[in-house]
Amino acid sequence: MTNDFHTLKPMPVFSAGAETRLEKDLLGEREVPADVYFGIQTLRALENFQITGITLNHFPNLVKALAMVKKAAARANGQLGYLEPKLQDAIATACDEIIDGKLHDQFLVDMIQGGAGTSTNMNANEVIANRALELLGHNKAEYKKVHPNNHVNLSQSTNDVYPTSINLAILLSYSDLVQSMESLCVEFDKKAKEFASVIKMGRTQLQDAVPMTLGQEFAAFAATVREDADRVKELVALFKEINMGGTAIGTGINTDPEYRQLVVNALSEISGIDFICAENLVEATSDMGAFVMFSGVMKRIAVKISKICSDLRLISSGPRAGLNEINLPPMQPGSSIMPGKVNPVIPEVVNQVAYQVIGNDLTITLAAESGQLQLNVMEPVIAFNLLQSMRLMTQAMTTLADRCVSGITANEEHCLQLVENSIGLITAVNPFIGYENATRIAKQALITGASVKQLILDEGLLSEEELNDILAPENMTQPRKVEIKNPA
Repeated sequence: MTNDFHTLKPMPVFSAGAETRLEKDLLGEREVPADVYFGIQTLRALENFQITGITLNHFPNLVKALAMVKKAAARANGQLGYLEPKLQDAIATACDEIIDGKLHDQFLVDMIQGGAGTSTNMNANEVIANRALELLGHNKAEYKKVHPNNHVNLSQSTNDVYPTSINLAILLSYSDLVQSMESLCVEFDKKAKEFASVIKMGRTQLQDAVPMTLGQEFAAFAATVREDADRVKELVALFKEINMGGTAIGTGINTDPEYRQLVVNALSEISGIDFICAENLVEATSDMGAFVMFSGVMKRIAVKISKICSDLRLISSGPRAGLNEINLPPMQPGSSIMPGKVNPVIPEVVNQVAYQVIGNDLTITLAAESGQLQLNVMEPVIAFNLLQSMRLMTQAMTTLADRCVSGITANEEHCLQLVENSIGLITAVNPFIGYENATRIAKQALITGASVKQLILDEGLLSEEELNDILAPENMTQPRKVEIKNPA
């Protein structure tokens, strides 16, 4: 597929001179490459949905989830006597191969597709059916023996298979996201310890505020990421409630009364995740609330990480004409025209990832709202954006931790000089000399360029011993009990 949208052409599925097989569906007959495992409905989807170029197999956990759901359905149908043992075993074996990572190259439908995910479901049905046929000693497309709909899709609809598979894909993927967040926290914690004694100016509204330590700044970074890792672990529980057994709209048409619980039990055993049946399958089939909530957390993470990266860019700005409090590890030359320039490329790329994730959240919100009546046909774009957000943030935070935070160094003496020359010191002595005196000293320091400390000593407002105690780094960066004298 070309990247030039002016010359976009259908994805080729035939090789020159390749053998074909004839398949048919509701719309007629088509030649399908003889060696592929997908069938006519997947072929039509390949032709219809040349949208992103990002196909199902770009998200291996989604493909594995589809296979787990299909295996669970086969097991439940087998237990109820609707699938004879040899068919159940063949379908299950084909699913196991996909779960193990095989045949993923056959899952080629674009992630964004019309039909509420039907093309995804049929891609899975056809691949599993054709592989099961091979396992039973038959040729591909001998669907009287193993049929994509009659056997692989038995007791199912796209409308319960697809959302359940998305739920499962999220549950299979979130641990990587959490691990990347926790690894980033570890790196921030290391820097918090390393920089614990580095005094610097804290700033509000980009203006000097009061002193703090660089360690405190990095500890705050760790804390804000860590609390969202906890939110992710809490919210994924929402995806353990599934609508399997609801089929088309949640009424359970074409299923055995016992099927619903059996398929949920089977999927729990196959996946190792404790799934539960949704209390109201009609509601569960149309509601996208869990995706909206989880996407909201992804946006929250993106906002926080982006803010951190912007802070890193600010406090590393320079090296001569900026704040220059820290040094980011140099990763590549920064300019084709300015020799010696090195840019903060890692924070920059993470900022951009965050903007994409924030945009994805809006897409998910609009798509969730746009579902009508008993089904949300916009679920493919929800799945694409949510899985993409998870992957992007996972990679971005791993990159930030490994290629930026771990190599940050502090310009300790420069930080101290900024503190000593800042009028922000006046806040620390304000309780001891009074607000009026403090305001006057601050204004005088700003006009003359003299230090706050020297002006206080010159006026005899405090002794040098008293002033040194007040302005000791450990006393300015944490609470302490003091005896405050009434200022003159």
